[in-house]
Amino acid sequence: MKLQNRIELLQQLKKYLNENDAGWQAAKQRATIANAWFTPLFIELALQNITEQLLDEDKLLAWVRHYHIDDTIAPKNTGIVMAGNIPLVGFHDFLSVFITGHNQTIKLSSKDEVLLKHLIEKMCSWEPSLQSKISFAPMLKGCDAYIATGSNNSAMYFDYYFSRYPSIIRRNRTSVAIINGSETMGELEKLSDDIHAYFGLGCRNVTKIYVPQGYDFVPMLKSFHKYRYFADHNKYRNNYDYNLSMHIMNNIFYMTDETTLLVENEQLFSPISQLNYSYYSNKKEVVDSLSANNKVQCIAGHQVPFGTTQTPGLMDYADGVDTMQFLLSL
Repeated sequence: MKLQNRIELLQQLKKYLNENDAGWQAAKQRATIANAWFTPLFIELALQNITEQLLDEDKLLAWVRHYHIDDTIAPKNTGIVMAGNIPLVGFHDFLSVFITGHNQTIKLSSKDEVLLKHLIEKMCSWEPSLQSKISFAPMLKGCDAYIATGSNNSAMYFDYYFSRYPSIIRRNRTSVAIINGSETMGELEKLSDDIHAYFGLGCRNVTKIYVPQGYDFVPMLKSFHKYRYFADHNKYRNNYDYNLSMHIMNNIFYMTDETTLLVENEQLFSPISQLNYSYYSNKKEVVDSLSANNKVQCIAGHQVPFGTTQTPGLMDYADGVDTMQFLLSL
Protein backbone atom coordinates (compact mmCIF):
# COMPACT_ATOMS: atom_id res chain seq x y z
CA MET A 1 0.00 0.00 0.00
CA LYS A 2 1.09 3.52 -0.76
CA LEU A 3 1.35 6.05 2.06
CA GLN A 4 -1.67 7.95 0.76
CA ASN A 5 -3.71 4.73 0.77
CA ARG A 6 -2.70 4.04 4.37
CA ILE A 7 -3.80 7.51 5.45
CA GLU A 8 -7.10 7.09 3.64
CA LEU A 9 -7.65 3.74 5.33
CA LEU A 10 -7.03 5.33 8.73
CA GLN A 11 -9.66 7.95 7.93
CA GLN A 12 -12.07 5.13 7.10
CA LEU A 13 -11.24 3.61 10.48
CA LYS A 14 -11.93 6.93 12.20
CA LYS A 15 -15.31 7.12 10.46
CA TYR A 16 -16.09 3.57 11.57
CA LEU A 17 -15.30 4.41 15.20
CA ASN A 18 -17.47 7.51 15.10
CA GLU A 19 -20.41 5.77 13.42
CA ASN A 20 -20.42 3.11 16.17
CA ASP A 21 -22.31 0.40 14.28
CA ALA A 22 -23.77 -2.72 15.87
CA GLY A 23 -20.65 -4.81 15.25
CA TRP A 24 -18.40 -2.31 17.01
CA GLN A 25 -20.85 -1.96 19.90
CA ALA A 26 -20.84 -5.75 20.32
CA ALA A 27 -17.03 -5.81 20.33
CA LYS A 28 -16.92 -3.17 23.06
CA GLN A 29 -19.40 -5.17 25.12
CA ARG A 30 -17.22 -8.28 24.78
CA ALA A 31 -14.19 -6.26 25.92
CA THR A 32 -16.04 -5.12 29.05
CA ILE A 33 -17.15 -8.67 29.85
CA ALA A 34 -13.60 -9.97 29.37
CA ASN A 35 -12.02 -7.28 31.58
CA ALA A 36 -14.10 -5.56 34.25
CA TRP A 37 -11.62 -2.64 34.39
CA PHE A 38 -12.63 -1.76 30.80
CA THR A 39 -15.87 -0.02 31.61
CA PRO A 40 -17.93 1.40 28.71
CA LEU A 41 -17.09 4.92 29.91
CA PHE A 42 -13.34 4.33 29.84
CA ILE A 43 -13.44 2.51 26.51
CA GLU A 44 -15.15 5.57 25.07
CA LEU A 45 -12.57 7.84 26.70
CA ALA A 46 -9.76 5.90 25.00
CA LEU A 47 -11.58 6.02 21.66
CA GLN A 48 -12.15 9.75 21.95
CA ASN A 49 -8.42 10.32 22.30
CA ILE A 50 -7.66 8.00 19.39
CA THR A 51 -10.09 9.72 17.03
CA GLU A 52 -9.24 13.27 18.10
CA GLN A 53 -5.48 12.98 18.63
CA LEU A 54 -4.19 9.96 16.70
CA LEU A 55 -6.50 9.67 13.69
CA ASP A 56 -7.12 13.34 12.95
CA GLU A 57 -6.10 13.75 9.29
CA ASP A 58 -4.30 17.08 9.69
CA LYS A 59 -2.32 15.77 12.66
CA LEU A 60 -1.46 12.56 10.81
CA LEU A 61 -0.21 14.51 7.80
CA ALA A 62 1.90 16.79 10.01
CA TRP A 63 3.32 13.69 11.72
CA VAL A 64 4.22 12.14 8.37
CA ARG A 65 5.85 15.35 7.13
CA HIS A 66 7.87 15.68 10.34
CA TYR A 67 9.57 12.33 9.66
CA HIS A 68 9.68 12.69 5.86
CA ILE A 69 7.90 9.36 5.43
CA ASP A 70 7.54 8.21 1.83
CA ASP A 71 7.04 4.99 -0.15
CA THR A 72 10.74 4.04 -0.33
CA ILE A 73 10.93 2.21 3.01
CA ALA A 74 11.92 -1.46 2.73
CA PRO A 75 9.38 -3.28 4.92
CA LYS A 76 10.70 -5.10 7.98
CA ASN A 77 8.64 -7.23 10.33
CA THR A 78 8.23 -5.64 13.76
CA GLY A 79 7.04 -7.75 16.67
CA ILE A 80 4.90 -5.84 19.18
CA VAL A 81 4.22 -7.08 22.70
CA MET A 82 1.28 -4.99 23.87
CA ALA A 83 0.25 -4.10 27.40
CA GLY A 84 -3.34 -4.37 28.61
CA ASN A 85 -3.62 -1.93 31.48
CA ILE A 86 -6.03 0.43 29.71
CA PRO A 87 -8.23 -0.02 26.60
CA LEU A 88 -6.31 0.02 23.30
CA VAL A 89 -3.11 1.10 25.03
CA GLY A 90 -1.10 -0.46 22.19
CA PHE A 91 -2.85 1.47 19.42
CA HIS A 92 -0.05 4.04 19.05
CA ASP A 93 2.52 1.28 18.44
CA PHE A 94 0.24 -0.35 15.86
CA LEU A 95 -0.31 3.02 14.19
CA SER A 96 3.41 3.88 14.13
CA VAL A 97 4.34 0.61 12.41
CA PHE A 98 1.39 0.85 10.02
CA ILE A 99 2.06 4.42 8.89
CA THR A 100 5.74 3.69 8.16
CA GLY A 101 4.80 0.78 5.90
CA HIS A 102 6.50 -1.94 7.94
CA ASN A 103 4.88 -5.30 8.62
CA GLN A 104 3.89 -6.23 12.17
CA THR A 105 3.22 -9.30 14.26
CA ILE A 106 1.26 -8.47 17.40
CA LYS A 107 1.12 -10.33 20.69
CA LEU A 108 -1.98 -8.98 22.42
CA SER A 109 -2.31 -8.84 26.18
CA SER A 110 -4.80 -11.32 27.61
CA LYS A 111 -6.41 -8.30 29.28
CA ASP A 112 -7.05 -6.49 25.99
CA GLU A 113 -7.62 -9.12 23.30
CA VAL A 114 -10.86 -7.89 21.77
CA LEU A 115 -10.75 -4.26 20.68
CA LEU A 116 -7.65 -3.93 18.51
CA LYS A 117 -8.16 -7.35 16.94
CA HIS A 118 -11.66 -6.34 15.89
CA LEU A 119 -10.44 -3.06 14.39
CA ILE A 120 -7.62 -4.69 12.43
CA GLU A 121 -9.96 -7.39 11.12
CA LYS A 122 -12.29 -4.62 9.99
CA MET A 123 -9.42 -2.84 8.20
CA CYS A 124 -8.45 -6.12 6.50
CA SER A 125 -12.02 -6.52 5.26
CA TRP A 126 -11.73 -3.12 3.59
CA GLU A 127 -8.23 -3.78 2.26
CA PRO A 128 -7.47 -7.53 1.95
CA SER A 129 -3.78 -6.92 1.17
CA LEU A 130 -3.33 -5.96 4.85
CA GLN A 131 -3.63 -9.62 5.81
CA SER A 132 -0.04 -10.10 4.68
CA LYS A 133 1.10 -6.99 6.57
CA ILE A 134 -0.51 -7.50 10.00
CA SER A 135 -0.79 -10.72 11.98
CA PHE A 136 -1.34 -11.91 15.54
CA ALA A 137 0.68 -14.52 17.40
CA PRO A 138 0.74 -15.95 20.94
CA MET A 139 4.55 -15.84 20.87
CA LEU A 140 6.89 -13.64 18.86
CA LYS A 141 9.72 -15.26 16.93
CA GLY A 142 11.75 -14.43 13.86
CA CYS A 143 10.94 -10.71 13.69
CA ASP A 144 13.44 -8.11 12.48
CA ALA A 145 12.76 -5.79 15.44
CA TYR A 146 10.68 -5.68 18.60
CA ILE A 147 8.66 -3.21 20.63
CA ALA A 148 7.71 -4.65 24.01
CA THR A 149 5.77 -3.03 26.83
CA GLY A 150 5.39 -4.56 30.26
CA SER A 151 6.41 -4.51 33.90
CA ASN A 152 9.94 -4.26 35.22
CA ASN A 153 9.91 -8.05 35.69
CA SER A 154 8.75 -8.81 32.16
CA ALA A 155 11.29 -6.31 30.80
CA MET A 156 14.08 -8.57 32.06
CA TYR A 157 12.72 -11.38 29.91
CA PHE A 158 12.28 -9.04 26.95
CA ASP A 159 15.90 -7.94 27.31
CA TYR A 160 17.01 -11.57 27.33
CA TYR A 161 15.01 -12.64 24.27
CA PHE A 162 15.15 -9.48 22.17
CA SER A 163 18.54 -7.92 22.98
CA ARG A 164 20.11 -9.37 19.81
CA TYR A 165 17.65 -7.41 17.69
CA PRO A 166 16.80 -3.71 17.34
CA SER A 167 14.28 -3.20 20.12
CA ILE A 168 12.39 -0.83 22.38
CA ILE A 169 11.78 -2.31 25.84
CA ARG A 170 9.42 -0.36 28.08
CA ARG A 171 9.24 -0.70 31.84
CA ASN A 172 6.99 0.52 34.65
CA ARG A 173 6.34 4.24 34.58
CA THR A 174 3.88 6.56 36.25
CA SER A 175 3.01 10.25 36.33
CA VAL A 176 3.03 12.88 39.04
CA ALA A 177 1.65 16.36 39.66
CA ILE A 178 3.07 19.47 41.28
CA ILE A 179 0.57 21.64 43.17
CA ASN A 180 1.37 25.28 44.00
CA GLY A 181 -1.68 25.90 46.21
CA SER A 182 -3.36 28.50 44.01
CA GLU A 183 -5.28 26.07 41.80
CA THR A 184 -8.93 26.80 41.09
CA MET A 185 -11.63 24.22 41.69
CA GLY A 186 -11.79 23.72 37.94
CA GLU A 187 -8.08 22.91 37.80
CA LEU A 188 -8.39 20.49 40.70
CA GLU A 189 -11.26 18.72 38.94
CA LYS A 190 -9.05 18.33 35.85
CA LEU A 191 -6.29 16.94 38.06
CA SER A 192 -8.88 14.52 39.47
CA ASP A 193 -9.40 13.25 35.90
CA ASP A 194 -5.64 12.72 35.57
CA ILE A 195 -5.75 10.67 38.77
CA HIS A 196 -8.92 8.65 38.26
CA ALA A 197 -9.26 8.01 34.50
CA TYR A 198 -9.03 4.25 33.80
CA PHE A 199 -9.09 3.71 37.59
CA GLY A 200 -5.53 5.06 37.69
CA LEU A 201 -4.09 2.05 35.84
CA GLY A 202 -2.25 3.94 33.08
CA CYS A 203 1.36 5.08 33.08
CA ARG A 204 0.07 8.60 32.39
CA ASN A 205 -2.20 8.53 35.44
CA VAL A 206 -1.06 10.70 38.36
CA THR A 207 -0.23 8.47 41.32
CA LYS A 208 1.79 10.97 43.37
CA ILE A 209 1.38 14.70 44.05
CA TYR A 210 3.74 17.26 45.55
CA VAL A 211 2.14 20.01 47.61
CA PRO A 212 3.53 23.07 49.47
CA GLN A 213 3.90 22.99 53.24
CA GLY A 214 0.60 23.67 55.00
CA TYR A 215 -1.49 22.74 51.96
CA ASP A 216 -5.27 22.50 52.53
CA PHE A 217 -6.48 19.17 51.08
CA VAL A 218 -10.22 19.82 51.54
CA PRO A 219 -10.82 21.36 48.07
CA MET A 220 -8.89 18.53 46.46
CA LEU A 221 -10.96 15.89 48.25
CA LYS A 222 -14.10 17.67 47.04
CA SER A 223 -12.78 17.55 43.47
CA PHE A 224 -12.70 13.75 43.73
CA HIS A 225 -16.48 13.53 44.20
CA LYS A 226 -17.03 13.04 40.44
CA TYR A 227 -15.55 9.56 40.87
CA ARG A 228 -17.45 8.47 43.96
CA TYR A 229 -19.28 5.97 41.77
CA PHE A 230 -16.05 3.92 41.84
CA ALA A 231 -17.35 2.62 45.18
CA ASP A 232 -19.91 0.61 43.18
CA HIS A 233 -17.22 -1.07 41.08
CA ASN A 234 -16.45 -4.40 42.72
CA LYS A 235 -12.75 -4.66 41.80
CA TYR A 236 -12.01 -1.06 42.74
CA ARG A 237 -13.97 -1.32 45.98
CA ASN A 238 -12.01 -4.42 47.00
CA ASN A 239 -8.76 -2.50 46.56
CA TYR A 240 -10.07 0.49 48.49
CA ASP A 241 -11.31 -1.62 51.40
CA TYR A 242 -8.04 -3.54 51.59
CA ASN A 243 -5.84 -0.42 51.55
CA LEU A 244 -8.08 1.34 54.06
CA SER A 245 -7.90 -1.66 56.40
CA MET A 246 -4.11 -1.76 56.17
CA HIS A 247 -3.81 1.93 57.08
CA ILE A 248 -6.17 1.51 60.03
CA MET A 249 -4.38 -1.60 61.29
CA ASN A 250 -0.97 0.06 61.00
CA ASN A 251 -2.17 3.35 62.48
CA ILE A 252 -1.19 5.31 59.34
CA PHE A 253 -2.72 8.75 58.89
CA TYR A 254 -4.91 9.04 55.81
CA MET A 255 -7.57 11.30 54.31
CA THR A 256 -10.43 10.10 52.14
CA ASP A 257 -13.61 11.10 50.35
CA GLU A 258 -14.72 7.47 50.86
CA THR A 259 -13.48 6.48 47.39
CA THR A 260 -9.87 7.71 47.16
CA LEU A 261 -7.25 7.54 49.90
CA LEU A 262 -4.71 10.36 50.34
CA VAL A 263 -1.59 9.12 52.12
CA GLU A 264 1.74 10.81 52.79
CA ASN A 265 4.23 8.48 51.14
CA GLU A 266 7.53 9.04 49.33
CA GLN A 267 6.84 6.35 46.70
CA LEU A 268 5.97 7.48 43.15
CA PHE A 269 3.78 4.44 42.55
CA SER A 270 0.63 4.03 44.62
CA PRO A 271 -1.81 1.10 44.81
CA ILE A 272 -5.22 1.27 43.16
CA SER A 273 -7.56 3.63 45.08
CA GLN A 274 -4.67 5.51 46.74
CA LEU A 275 -2.92 8.79 45.90
CA ASN A 276 0.45 9.43 47.53
CA TYR A 277 1.58 12.93 48.46
CA SER A 278 4.70 14.66 49.73
CA TYR A 279 5.32 18.20 50.91
CA TYR A 280 7.94 20.42 49.32
CA SER A 281 9.59 23.71 50.24
CA ASN A 282 11.59 24.24 47.04
CA LYS A 283 9.63 23.62 43.84
CA LYS A 284 12.69 23.81 41.57
CA GLU A 285 14.38 20.99 43.46
CA VAL A 286 11.29 18.84 43.01
CA VAL A 287 11.10 19.61 39.28
CA ASP A 288 14.79 18.88 38.76
CA SER A 289 14.56 15.59 40.64
CA LEU A 290 11.45 14.42 38.77
CA SER A 291 12.76 15.48 35.36
CA ALA A 292 15.80 13.27 35.87
CA ASN A 293 13.77 10.28 37.09
CA ASN A 294 13.29 7.63 34.40
CA LYS A 295 10.24 6.27 36.21
CA VAL A 296 8.24 9.45 35.53
CA GLN A 297 6.20 9.57 32.31
CA CYS A 298 4.94 13.14 32.65
CA ILE A 299 4.52 15.90 35.24
CA ALA A 300 1.07 17.50 35.44
CA GLY A 301 1.14 21.14 36.42
CA HIS A 302 4.62 21.53 34.95
CA GLN A 303 5.19 19.68 31.66
CA VAL A 304 1.51 19.30 30.78
CA PRO A 305 -1.63 21.15 31.96
CA PHE A 306 -3.96 19.49 34.45
CA GLY A 307 -6.52 17.31 32.73
CA THR A 308 -4.33 16.38 29.75
CA THR A 309 -2.11 13.54 30.96
CA GLN A 310 -4.42 10.96 29.39
CA THR A 311 -4.77 12.75 26.05
CA PRO A 312 -1.36 12.04 24.48
CA GLY A 313 -0.75 13.13 20.91
CA LEU A 314 1.14 11.46 18.11
CA MET A 315 4.49 12.87 19.29
CA ASP A 316 3.99 11.85 22.93
CA TYR A 317 6.02 8.65 22.98
CA ALA A 318 5.94 6.17 25.85
CA ASP A 319 9.10 6.30 27.98
CA GLY A 320 10.25 9.27 25.90
CA VAL A 321 11.62 6.94 23.20
CA ASP A 322 10.82 8.10 19.65
CA THR A 323 9.10 5.05 18.17
CA MET A 324 8.94 6.52 14.68
CA GLN A 325 12.65 7.30 14.58
CA PHE A 326 13.33 3.73 15.72
CA LEU A 327 11.16 2.27 12.96
CA LEU A 328 12.64 4.48 10.27
CA SER A 329 16.15 3.43 11.27
CA LEU A 330 15.53 -0.29 10.70
